[in-house]
Amino acid sequence: MSTASSRYSPINIALHWVMLLLIAAVYACIELKGNFVRGSEIREGLKHWHFMLGLAIFALVWLRLLGRLIGKTPAIQPAPPSWQTGLSHLMHLALYVLMIGMPLVGWLILNAEGKPAPFFGFELPMLVQKDHGLAESLEGLHEFGGIAGYWLIGLHAVAGLLHHYVIRDNTLSRMLPARG
Repeated sequence: MSTASSRYSPINIALHWVMLLLIAAVYACIELKGNFVRGSEIREGLKHWHFMLGLAIFALVWLRLLGRLIGKTPAIQPAPPSWQTGLSHLMHLALYVLMIGMPLVGWLILNAEGKPAPFFGFELPMLVQKDHGLAESLEGLHEFGGIAGYWLIGLHAVAGLLHHYVIRDNTLSRMLPARG
């Protein structure tokens, strides 16, 4: 049975899983858009939701970082070797760079294309002036980040499952929602 000190806080757990759903939705929107004719209402809607959900991730990631800074990280039992802890820290750093960098680059792309970034009925401020060359460069970076994100998220999930089912420590159970 898990004790409170062996688990993340309910807020951190909720943010983790909500952000997973948002990230999945961002990827789904951008992947599905290619199935529709350019300029069609559904394609433009999927792009719009991709932008807004990406920016929601950008907003929520700061709450997650705050939670990590002020909250306690429950210990993994049994304690893993230091090399695993080091890899875990690198993975989490890479995921945070992804959750901050991808929405920010997306925002910059829109601005460099001369468009404001939409955020649930608001238009976010322009960060850069219209610059077609900058937009193209940033699009390449954004695509690379998207591919890297698939790998990082996949490795993160595999590591959690490996720890749970093979190593049999509490790595995954620390972040699972509490059962009623």
